[in-house]
Amino acid sequence: MSYTIAEIAAALGLRAEGETDIAVSCLAEPADCPADGLALAMKPEYAQQIGQGAARAAMLWDGADWRSLGLRAAILAVRPRYAMAGLSAMMDAGQGYAAGIHPSAVIDPSAQLGDGVSVGPLAVIGAQARIGSGSVIGPHCQIGWQAEIGSGALLHAGVRIGARVRIGARFIAQPGAVVGADGFSFVTPEPSGVEKARASLGGEGTEAPQAWARIHSLGGVRIGDDVELGVNSCIDRGTVRDTEVGDGCKFDNLVQIGHNVRIGRDCLICAQVGVAGSTVIGDNVVLGGQSGVSDNLVIGDRVILGGATVVLSNVPAGRVMLGYPAMKMDAHIESYKALRRLPRLFRDVAFLKKAVSNPGSND
Repeated sequence: MSYTIAEIAAALGLRAEGETDIAVSCLAEPADCPADGLALAMKPEYAQQIGQGAARAAMLWDGADWRSLGLRAAILAVRPRYAMAGLSAMMDAGQGYAAGIHPSAVIDPSAQLGDGVSVGPLAVIGAQARIGSGSVIGPHCQIGWQAEIGSGALLHAGVRIGARVRIGARFIAQPGAVVGADGFSFVTPEPSGVEKARASLGGEGTEAPQAWARIHSLGGVRIGDDVELGVNSCIDRGTVRDTEVGDGCKFDNLVQIGHNVRIGRDCLICAQVGVAGSTVIGDNVVLGGQSGVSDNLVIGDRVILGGATVVLSNVPAGRVMLGYPAMKMDAHIESYKALRRLPRLFRDVAFLKKAVSNPGSND
């Protein structure tokens, strides 16, 4: 796979300068770039490393003096990192999934596969499942009873899609992702210690041990278009109604979305996030890595949670939150600064207390 600098610039709508007929076949960091590669030097500090490699061409920021860097050609972008989205798509050789249906795949006769669907080795597609045209079902995937997946989907190895799950177009799931497993919903015959502790905000729990009874998950999962799900991430099915994920949401690895959760459009859910059941998350929300959201809460549009933030109450739209429990980021930073000053404050108080108790001791 090889493209000229002119072809890349035209495809991305960017400006190219210099010897634009130079062909490149890979992308590389500046210091490691071979002669047939395109060096990615998005910032001046990266561009200083170009001389350590053999790059003839590079992608640079708008206005960069590429000639002074010893290059023969350059692609200039106002927002180079955004240009990386299209550039990386052009240069992606894929995972090598073969066309057609592998002989070892098991497909129920009642399943419906659109035109050009690829099904890998040992994949299983259940009864009455529907898969849209051009989709790729990787090896060892399992598609449940009456599940629906839109066109252009890409399911990498070992993905599991449960019964009655409905997914839109261009869905991407990384290895080991699971959509539509049962929700974590259990109840005791009498109020449990957890219920009592929650109602009393930390009071005594139950004195007698109790067994847990399962509440079955009768709902499904409904996912919009252009959603991506990371490695070993899980979205649980609803108890009665569906768990819902809006168009354009992107999930990192090891994310857990509980039963009955509703997530709006274009949200970014980073690694190791956990969202408890029946919470509603608005549009364009960003949940930083290892953040957590308690159950039955409402997170407004455009909220941003910093890493490891834990939300225990509703968050209004537009807030930037940090800490445990979550508070406005600026307030959390001020609290942290005050906390760091506490040892010095204690020393000062001890000194003043001694001075008051023994007026002559410090003469």
